[in-house]
Amino acid sequence: MTGFTAADVPGQAGKCFLVTGANTGLGFETTRVLAARGARVLLACRSEERARDAMERIRMELPGANLAFVPLDQADLFSVRECAEQVARDEPRLDVLVNNAGVMVPPLERTVQGHELQFGVNHLAPFALTGLLLPKLSEAPGARVVITASLAHMRGRIDWDDLDAHRSYKARQRYGDSKLANLLHLLELDRRLRAAGSPVRAMACHPGIAETELGRHSLGFRLLFPVAGIVLNTAEEGAWPTLQAATDPDAGAGQYFGPRRFGGMSGPSGVAKRNASARDGAAARRLWEVSVQMTGIDCGLAGF
Repeated sequence: MTGFTAADVPGQAGKCFLVTGANTGLGFETTRVLAARGARVLLACRSEERARDAMERIRMELPGANLAFVPLDQADLFSVRECAEQVARDEPRLDVLVNNAGVMVPPLERTVQGHELQFGVNHLAPFALTGLLLPKLSEAPGARVVITASLAHMRGRIDWDDLDAHRSYKARQRYGDSKLANLLHLLELDRRLRAAGSPVRAMACHPGIAETELGRHSLGFRLLFPVAGIVLNTAEEGAWPTLQAATDPDAGAGQYFGPRRFGGMSGPSGVAKRNASARDGAAARRLWEVSVQMTGIDCGLAGF
């Protein structure tokens, strides 16, 4: 079975990518490959120390890598706005936004604005960052937005009456909910971009089951890799769907990419399956409207 890997990433000289959560895991591997292909990569991270350590590791392999740090805490919408403002002000161009950063099954926590952490970091922050950067992206020919989802969207359901988990909190369920929200975001963003005649294309991806720091709160996830690593993805392999969504010349607007082997858990990247809930246009429109209210950010794409 063939598919897209890092070897298929074309040259990216002259292009600028913003990768959130770029200091570790999938974000780090995505950044490393893009830099190797000649791109300028902005590492949008919460910790400057960890971001600069990642940049140093990449530059040990690629001395001429064009990298820069941009502060971003996705648990704070003020930080999201500041990140977008800095990029729009300081960068001559932005070709691709890779919404990669996320959290997975932590104990119940809240963002600075009081939202349940997984919904806030995994959905509201990418929704806001995308909306704020769309004007900048629109200036670059062939610009893209990449949204990182998960196989966990299959168990997701949007609890419209308790989005911020004030009544109940089950970490794994809320993670799945946030990943379903990612695909609903893609669905409505793609629809609105097309309706507006925007040159920006939106895609999504998932890494399968990849060994990254994201699963540090999950005991089952930590126990899984030593016994099942042969059929699962490394972080390097898990980044292949991200790279396909971000760079494949044949990738189409609205497409969703993921590993092609073992039920979508591992292997080279290709077009991935999403369940019926992730294709619910009415739910996607409703989530968009609710997200605008919760973030206070409306990118100006009319609902038509």
